[in-house]
Amino acid sequence: METHTSPLTHTQFDSLLAGEAFDPHQFLGLHQASEDQQVIRLWRPGAKEIHLKIQDQIIPAVQIHQAGLFELKVPNTLQQTDYEVFHQNGLSGSDPYTFAPTIGEVDQYLFSKGVHYKLYQIMGARLAEHQGHKGTKFAVWAPSARSVSVVGDFNHWDGRTNPMRVLGQSGIWEIFIPGIGEGEKYKFEIRTQSGELKIKADPFAFRSELRPATASMVTDVDRFQWEDQQWMEQRILKRNDPKPLNVYEVHLGSWKTKNGYFLNYRELAVELARYCQEMGYTHVELLPIQEHPLDESWGYQVSGFYAVTSRFGTPEDFQWFVNHLHMHQIGVILDWVPGHFPTDDFSLGNFDGTSLYEHADPRQGFHPHWHTHIFNFGRHEVSNFLIANALFWFDKMHVDGLRVDAVASMLYLDYGREPQQWIPNQYGGKENLDAIEFLKHLNSIVHKFFPGVYTIAEESTAFPAVTYPVEQNGLGFDFKWNMGWMNDTLRYFSKDMLFRSHHHHDLTFGLLYAFTEKFVLVLSHDEVVHGKNSLLGKMPGDLWQKFANLRLLFSYTMCQPGKKLFFMGAEIGQWNEWSCKKEVEWDLLRYPSHQGIQTMVKELNHFYLSSRELWEKDLDHTGFEWVDFNDTKNSVICYLRKSSQGALLCIHNFTPAYHSDYFIHLQNISWITECFNTDHEKYGGSGKRNLNPHVHVDSHGKKVGVSIQLAPLATMIFQIGF
Repeated sequence: METHTSPLTHTQFDSLLAGEAFDPHQFLGLHQASEDQQVIRLWRPGAKEIHLKIQDQIIPAVQIHQAGLFELKVPNTLQQTDYEVFHQNGLSGSDPYTFAPTIGEVDQYLFSKGVHYKLYQIMGARLAEHQGHKGTKFAVWAPSARSVSVVGDFNHWDGRTNPMRVLGQSGIWEIFIPGIGEGEKYKFEIRTQSGELKIKADPFAFRSELRPATASMVTDVDRFQWEDQQWMEQRILKRNDPKPLNVYEVHLGSWKTKNGYFLNYRELAVELARYCQEMGYTHVELLPIQEHPLDESWGYQVSGFYAVTSRFGTPEDFQWFVNHLHMHQIGVILDWVPGHFPTDDFSLGNFDGTSLYEHADPRQGFHPHWHTHIFNFGRHEVSNFLIANALFWFDKMHVDGLRVDAVASMLYLDYGREPQQWIPNQYGGKENLDAIEFLKHLNSIVHKFFPGVYTIAEESTAFPAVTYPVEQNGLGFDFKWNMGWMNDTLRYFSKDMLFRSHHHHDLTFGLLYAFTEKFVLVLSHDEVVHGKNSLLGKMPGDLWQKFANLRLLFSYTMCQPGKKLFFMGAEIGQWNEWSCKKEVEWDLLRYPSHQGIQTMVKELNHFYLSSRELWEKDLDHTGFEWVDFNDTKNSVICYLRKSSQGALLCIHNFTPAYHSDYFIHLQNISWITECFNTDHEKYGGSGKRNLNPHVHVDSHGKKVGVSIQLAPLATMIFQIGF
C-alpha cells in the first residue's frame, strides 16, 4: 500500500518530469491511496484538464502539477475496467498504466540466451487482447537507454506522453496501449545515457511507411487465409526426394511496371506465376523485399528485417503473392541479408546510444566496402533477432527458402580489409567464430522447425563443408552458389572463339570440385551490372554468333551438374545491363532473334524438368561421366549425365566451326537419338540437326562410337542406350 504522501515527491514523478521514467506504471494508473481510497494518477504533458468516464459518468480529474500530472480519488471498489480516460481527439479508452506486463520472465530468459524462436510474437508492436482489452502491445530492446517512449499519431509524436517500463535486467521496454489498432504509425523515442534523444523505427515492425517516410505501422500478419496446405504438406513429404531446381531470379521493382509505376504484390503474383509456368521455372528468387530506404541498394541495405517493402503493397498482399505462386506450383525463395545493415539514423545503428546490434570496434562492426554496420553475431540477443527473423519468413509468410547474402563477408574477419584493419580471433586466425556458430545455429533450427525448406549460401571462397550437416561439423546449408564455376564460365565465353582452345581448362576445372559441395550454378544479377555488360553483350563475334553463344551458355549451364539459377532479362537476350530503375526490355521480343532465345530457354527448361538425367544425381559424382574432354583443338567437350532410368550424351561445340562427320568414342553404345539441339532454326540457329546419327562398329562387330553433325556454337543432347 502506498503511504499517503504527496505524489510530487515520488521518485517516478521526478523521472517523468525529466523524461527519464523507467517504471511509470509504478506511479501512474490505479493505486491504493489509503485504506478506503484509491487514486487514479494520469500524465498528459501540457494539458490543462483531463476527463474520465467512470461508470457512464464524466468526471474531471484534478491537476496537481502544471506540467501535466492529474489525480482523481476513487473508492476502493473501483476496478481498472470501470473507468476510461478521454483523449485529445475526444475518444475515450482504458488507462495504459493499469495493465500487467505483456512479456513474462520465461520470454525474457529465452531472449537473453538467444533461443526465443518465436521472438517476433512478443517484440515490436503486436495487436492483442490483454486483460480483456483490445489494443497493441509495444516492446523494444534497448538495454542502455535511460528511458523509452512509444510515439505516434495517437499521441502527436510527443515522447512525454507514453513512457514505457523496463523489465528487470532484460533490457526490454514494454507498454500495452488499449485502443491502438491496425494501421497506426509509430516509432520509439529513446533517451540515451548521455541524454540524447533518438527516434527509431521498430526493429521488429511488420510494416513500414513507403520511403522516404520511415515510420513503423501496426499490422496484423495472422489474418490471411492460406490455401496452400497441399503445397506445404508435399514440401515436407518430398523433402528428401531428388527434384529439379530451376530458379528465376527477379527484382520485383524492375521485372515489370505499369506506366512507370510499381505493380502490386498481387499483380506481380499473377504475372509471375503465369510466366514461370509457361517458361518452366520451379521457383522465383526475389532480390531482397525486406524494407529498405534506398532503391539503388536493390534491397541489400535492410532497415526493416520483419517488414516486406511497402513499395509493392502490404504484408497481406505479399502473403497473397506467396499463396498464389504455391497454388500454381511455383516456390518462393527470398534473398536474406543477415551480414550487415545501413547506417541510417532511424534504423538499427547505435540504437540505444550504444553499439547494440553492431560491434563497437569498427574493425569488426563496420564494413569498408559497403559502408554498413556488421551485426555482432556473438551477442545472444542479436543472434536471436536474426534467427527469429529467418523463422518468421517461413512461419508467417510461407516462403520456401532463404538465399543468404554475402556469407564470405560473415565468415572472415579480414574480408575486404587491409592487414591492420581487422582483429584476429582468439586463436589468431581470420575466421569469424561467432558468425560460424550463428550460421550453424540458424541452419539447425530452420531445418528442425521447417523441414523441406532451403537455405542457400552465397559463399565465394573455399571455406570447407558449407553444405555439410551441422552434425558433421558443416555449416548446414542445403546449397551453395558455385561462384568459381560462374567466373570460369563467363571468362571463357568472353574470349574470342579463335583463342578458346587456349582456355580449355576453364571448362574442365570445375568438375574437379563439382561434387565437394551441393552447388547451384548461377548466372545472377551481379554479373550484368556495374559495367560487366549483359550476358548477350559479353559474347564475342558477329550478331549471329552472339546469339548462338548465348544459347550455348544457357544450354551448357543446364547440362552441367548442379541446380540452376538465371536472372531475369537474360532469357530474352537483353542487350543493356540491368538497371533497377527500368523494367526488362520486353519490347525486344518483337524481333525474331530475341524470340528465338526465349523460345529456346522455355523449351530447354521444360526439357530439363522432364529429364531426370539432368537432376536426379546432379549432386552426386555417379550422375556424371566424361566421354571426352581432350579435344582442345576444336574446343569440344562431351559427357554423360546419368539417372537410375538412363543416360543423356551432352556435346558442346564452343567454336563457329561446323563438322559434318564428328566422331565420338563411346564403347558399347547400342542406339542414339537427338532430343535437343540449340542450333534448331526456330531458335535462330543454322539447322544442323542430327536426324540419323551413325553408330560405328569395328571389324569384330563391336560398337565403338558414333558420328554426328557437330553444329556451330551449339549444344546437342542425345538419348542413348548401351
